[in-house]
Amino acid sequence: MAKKKIIPGAAIPPEEGRTLTIDGKDYLELNDAMHTFYRRTMGEHSPFFFAMRDEKKIIGAKCTECGIVRVPPMADYCPDCNFAVTEAIDVADPGKMLSTPPITYFAHSLFQEQVPFGRGRVILDGADTALSINVYTTTGILVPGIFHKGTEIKLVFRDKRVGRVSDVFGLPASELSEEQLATKGLQEKDISWEAATEPKMPKAGAKSKSVFEKTLKAMQQVVADLNDCERAKKDIAGWKRTILVKTPGGNCTIRIDDGDLSIKKGGTTKQDFVMVAKKPNTILNGLAYKGSLTEAIMMADLWISKNIEFMTVFKLERMARSLARSRK
Repeated sequence: MAKKKIIPGAAIPPEEGRTLTIDGKDYLELNDAMHTFYRRTMGEHSPFFFAMRDEKKIIGAKCTECGIVRVPPMADYCPDCNFAVTEAIDVADPGKMLSTPPITYFAHSLFQEQVPFGRGRVILDGADTALSINVYTTTGILVPGIFHKGTEIKLVFRDKRVGRVSDVFGLPASELSEEQLATKGLQEKDISWEAATEPKMPKAGAKSKSVFEKTLKAMQQVVADLNDCERAKKDIAGWKRTILVKTPGGNCTIRIDDGDLSIKKGGTTKQDFVMVAKKPNTILNGLAYKGSLTEAIMMADLWISKNIEFMTVFKLERMARSLARSRK
């Protein structure tokens, strides 16, 4: 390909001038132009991202005069010290949250598989500026109250890293062992995502058992209606999950099998994740589009054992919406 100029000739003004008379005084006006030339990359192309991807470490830029450490290292020269040169240094991966991170439960397609996540800024040990990261929990679903300003966190590196800031995320230090906290370059494969502690359930009584039996029958009817709706079936096409649902009055098992949904009384030993509902009506209302499973999670009325399975909750809610819309 023939090389083209960045600035086309038509954009460069001709060399000319004119005289303006304003309030009886003459002023000379000339054409002029100022351009700043620099190279840029269409991807994350810097030692900061390469260090995260290849070496599982965070680097910062330390001013050689004032000593301030900026993470990420956004400047090669310190703007506070008459542009003194900075040097790259390694920064520790524990830190503290600068503020309480908001939680995202619904996101567009680029981040849909990551929800729910908190998005906040952390000041790493040895750094003076904050790094923007996603934060998660190992206790099940992420809900308000787990993170707040000052919460001690540990950065965890993704098993598959591509050189982006999303190659790392934060976990509360209180959820990790001393060995994990001391590990440099801790990876997500080193985290026990299966160790979430289930909420305690009250002992089943005659009333709670009766409520469970009645609600289970209603849920089975709703599931039958969902299976009769082609629009709803498409919402779980290609998805397979076995969910153990625990309630005070009894347990049931929900299965998603590539477009088919089923529910039966009793538990299973081979579930993909666990739901714990304070009231069985929480599940019923979510499937029947009379309530929100997501809102129940946010209000701690519904607990799931794996944060990543929020996608399954989202699909169940989408099914309920599809059935409701098909009936209009």
